[in-house]
Amino acid sequence: MKKIWSIFLVSIMTMTIIASCSNDNTAKTGDNTNSPAKNSESNFDASSTINVATREDGSGTREAFTEIVGILEKGENGNETDRTYTEAVVQNSTNAVMTTVTGDEYSIGYISLGSLNDTVKALKIEGAEATAENVQNNSYKISRPFNIAYKGKLNTLSEDFLNFILSTEGQEIVLKEGYVQIGNDLTAYEANGEQEGNLVVAGSTSVTPVMEKLVEAYQEIHSGVSIEIQSTGSSAGMQSTMEGTADLGMASRELKESELAELTSEVIAQDGIAVIVNNSNPTEDLTLEDVKSIYTGETTEWNAMVK
Repeated sequence: MKKIWSIFLVSIMTMTIIASCSNDNTAKTGDNTNSPAKNSESNFDASSTINVATREDGSGTREAFTEIVGILEKGENGNETDRTYTEAVVQNSTNAVMTTVTGDEYSIGYISLGSLNDTVKALKIEGAEATAENVQNNSYKISRPFNIAYKGKLNTLSEDFLNFILSTEGQEIVLKEGYVQIGNDLTAYEANGEQEGNLVVAGSTSVTPVMEKLVEAYQEIHSGVSIEIQSTGSSAGMQSTMEGTADLGMASRELKESELAELTSEVIAQDGIAVIVNNSNPTEDLTLEDVKSIYTGETTEWNAMVK
């Protein structure tokens, strides 16, 4: 009897251990039903509405984007009309667009290529990836210049800072930050004496990230210089420069004729405009016509774009 009872107890213990190991293995490996990797694309509902995010009026990124993609149309009288979808969510900075797209799997937006990170996915355009190399070789079609503008004759400090930006050292920073250099025929920076004083640089929020790095490097060379950056948007920056409240203006687009009538501009870098979606969106590639169709409100559901 004791022998039978012992065998019974051993059997119970063995079954308990097996069950425990099985549960532990399930906890470790799981069935992955709720894992982000499995759900990232499989749960994407392509019949959902495309939630369009755009930049505000006066943004250089918006003005360049709408012109390149064909959203900005000229009428017979020569006036331009921005046909951006009236239901689009308007954001006033690059970071705000990225936050919108990160938080909404059915949204789409556009940002400076140099600000792109892995929190969002950049789409290919006409088969070309959004990279600095493809901007340089012209295979990526949505690109624009970064301009610095000034009124009249530059003072000594402004001229020296601009020379630094356009030098080998300055353009190395441009390249490091993910933008395209202005060219290969560059010269080393030679300071025009020890610089002191204050500068105000105002304008594009897209130019701001690389400008911050340029200012930091310049102030390491000239400790007596203080440069204030005001991220106000391209149009506001040009206005401040024309009014004299800013020494230098930043524009992430070509200057308008009215601005060029009062200002001189210098291209300091080339930048792509990345069209971005949520990381869970299976869409990989759009044509320029696709992008235009979305941003004018002609296409409103993802099933027309998920290929």
